[in-house]
Amino acid sequence: MSETRIDHDRLFKELLSTFFEEFVLLFFPHVHEQIDFHYLSFLSEEVLTDVTAGEKHRVDLLVETKLRGEDGLIVVHIEHQSYIQSSFSERMFIYFSRLFQKHRRRILPIAIFSYDAIRDEPSSFTVSFPFLTVLDFRFLTVELSKLPWRTYIRHDNPVAAAMLSKMGYNEEEKVEVKKEFLRMLTRLELDEARQRLLFGFFETYLRLSEEEEVRLRDEVKTMEEKEAAKVMELIVSYEQKGMEKGIEKGMEKGMEKGMEKAKLDVAKRMLAKGFDADTIHELTGLPLETIEQLKP
Repeated sequence: MSETRIDHDRLFKELLSTFFEEFVLLFFPHVHEQIDFHYLSFLSEEVLTDVTAGEKHRVDLLVETKLRGEDGLIVVHIEHQSYIQSSFSERMFIYFSRLFQKHRRRILPIAIFSYDAIRDEPSSFTVSFPFLTVLDFRFLTVELSKLPWRTYIRHDNPVAAAMLSKMGYNEEEKVEVKKEFLRMLTRLELDEARQRLLFGFFETYLRLSEEEEVRLRDEVKTMEEKEAAKVMELIVSYEQKGMEKGIEKGMEKGMEKGMEKAKLDVAKRMLAKGFDADTIHELTGLPLETIEQLKP
């Protein structure tokens, strides 16, 4: 799948806005203890302009909430990063300063790094002199490629299940990763919409070949009978949905081809009756170049 066709930010935003509390609990349990999740409000999308660079950036996710035992509101800012950027920590500070200027509230910044390369990402941005530290800005981070995926299969957490697909596994482990994802999915017992969200996220980043899918089925058969039946039912269900979607697309393409052929037939008859190309273009929508090619 082409990397340019994946809207990474949209996928992560959809996952995290649906399972915000589960995300905080999974990666930052000490933060989870302090937040009052009875009050959650997802703020509208923020577009920040970088005048110097001449660019516009959309802040990925802003959540307004409270700390336990406090009346004042705080804002949690989650930024997803799918590519390496040397100035990322500086960008996080710029986002923080612009958001603070607008909301005038305490802001908790969190960055999620999802690219495959393993590297040490900074979690701070500092401005200092030999005689004074002017700024020491810090933020929380999640570096998915560094996380040991086997550790997270023990969590019955929907975010853990979806993000297995971006954690630190090798090619030989792909079948096992998907098997454990499916086992987690059956244990979670989510409604169909949320289950579909997790499945779509996982499949975007970890897709098996036909040979690997056969191996997956063989491994599922070795599970305990009741669990194997649930996992296999899940596999068959999503395969069927995929086939139905493919059939719908095929029908749409067939209809498009049929309509195109009908337009060409009409254009040919109109040419035979002496209509000019501009009139035919206006009535059929066919390109003038195509109409010219139809002339005898």
